[in-house]
Amino acid sequence: MKIAVAGTGYVGLVTAVCLAEKGNAVTCVDIDQGKIDLLSNGFSPIYEPQLEDLLKKNRESLTFVSHYQAAYMNADIIIIAVGTPERKDGSANLQYINEVAKQIAQTIEKDCVVVIKSTVPIGTNDKIEKLINENLRNAVSVDVVSNPEFLAQGSAVKDTLEASRIVLGVESKNAERAMKEMYKNFNIPYVVTDRHSAEMIKYAANDFLALKLSYINEIANLCEIVGANIEDVAKGMGMDPRIGDKFLQAGIGYGGSCFPKDTKALHWLANYNDYEIKTIKATIEVNENQKIKLIKKARKYFSSLDGLNIAVLGLTFKPGTDDLREAPSLTNIPIMLEDGANVKVWDPVGMDNFKKVFSHAVTYSQSIEEALTDADLCFIFTEWNQIKTLELEKYALLMKNPIIIDGRNCYSVEAAEAAGLTYESIGRKTVTTAITLKSN
Repeated sequence: MKIAVAGTGYVGLVTAVCLAEKGNAVTCVDIDQGKIDLLSNGFSPIYEPQLEDLLKKNRESLTFVSHYQAAYMNADIIIIAVGTPERKDGSANLQYINEVAKQIAQTIEKDCVVVIKSTVPIGTNDKIEKLINENLRNAVSVDVVSNPEFLAQGSAVKDTLEASRIVLGVESKNAERAMKEMYKNFNIPYVVTDRHSAEMIKYAANDFLALKLSYINEIANLCEIVGANIEDVAKGMGMDPRIGDKFLQAGIGYGGSCFPKDTKALHWLANYNDYEIKTIKATIEVNENQKIKLIKKARKYFSSLDGLNIAVLGLTFKPGTDDLREAPSLTNIPIMLEDGANVKVWDPVGMDNFKKVFSHAVTYSQSIEEALTDADLCFIFTEWNQIKTLELEKYALLMKNPIIIDGRNCYSVEAAEAAGLTYESIGRKTVTTAITLKSN
C-alpha cells in the first residue's frame, strides 16, 4: 500500500516511523522545508525516545517532501495528522485539517481512504468527507476514517507499536478492510465503530485521564490540611483494580499538547450543544489552580521574591520530552521575574525551546549544581531522573538557603529531613529542618 502522512509533528512523525517499522512505505508531507531536510538526513526535529533510532533504521521506507501533489496523487491511504490548536474560546481550530482536505481533493487520481488521526470535535469526519467530495477534481471515490491516536509524549513510539487498541471509525467495509491491511503487522486488538463514536472515544479517554489527575491533586491538597500522606492514599486506591494505579501521581497539574486542549475542546463542545459536563469544567479549574501551588508555598518563607536567587529544575511539562506546551514552568517563571527574582534554570532537553520564550530574562545552567549554587530557593517542576537521583546533600552544600519546593514529589520526606533541608512537596508533610529566612 502507498501511504502518505500529512504533518510531521508528534503524531504524524511517530505514526509514519512506526508504520515504516512494520513494513510499510510512507511518504511524509510538511510545509516546513527545513524540517523536511532534517528528516531526510535521518534527524528528528523533536525529542522523543527511540524515534530518531527508528527513523534512521527505516530511512529506505520513508520519504519526506514539502510538495503534497506527488505524495497524495496515487496514495492508497492518506493520514491527516496536522495540528488542531485551541482557539481563545477553547474550541478546536480546524483550519489546517480543512486545508489538507482541499489539497487531497484537488490532487488524488484514484480511489483512496483518508484517515483523520488528529484529535477533532465529534462530527468533523463527516464535514471533511463533505469538503473533499465538494472539491474533487477527478471522478474518484473517497472513504473518510476516524483513527484517533493514544500516544503519550515521552513514550510515543512504544504507545504506537504496543498500543492497547486501534480505534477505527468507519462507515464502509471497504474502509475497514483498508485500515486493517495497513495495521496487519501490529497484532493489536481493534475497536471498530462509527465515526462519531471514534471521535468521542478519543476525547472521553483523554479527558478521563485529566480528570483522574485533577482528582488526585485535590485529594493531595486536602491531605496537606488534615495530615495524611498522598502517596499512601494513592497506593491504597491504586490497588483496587476498578481504579488502577495509573495517573494517581499528585503534582502541580497536567500540561502538554493533549490534556489541556482536549478538556477545553470537550467543555466548549458540550456548552455549544447547551450541555455542561461539570466534571470536565472542574478538571480544568483544578488544574489551573494547581499550577501556581508552589509559588504559594514559597511565600511562606519569603514575603517577596524580589532580589532572591531562584533555581528552577525542569522546564518541560513532563520528563522524556522537550515539549513546553502548558508546562507549569511557563506559568511560574513569569511570576518570579515580575517579583524581581534572579532565576537560573536547568533542563536536560528543554532549554533550547525555553530560550525561544525567555531568551535573556533567565540564566541557563549547564548542570543542576550550577543552577543550585547560591540559590535562596529551588523549585522542581519536572521529575527528570537526573533530579530524582541527585544526592540531597548537594542542596545543603550549594544553596544559600536549602529550601526545596518540589512539585513532583521527587524525594522521600524522610530523606529530605535526614539531609537537613526545608522541603515542601505535594500532599505530604512539610520538613523544616534547615534554618530558613522568613523574609528577605
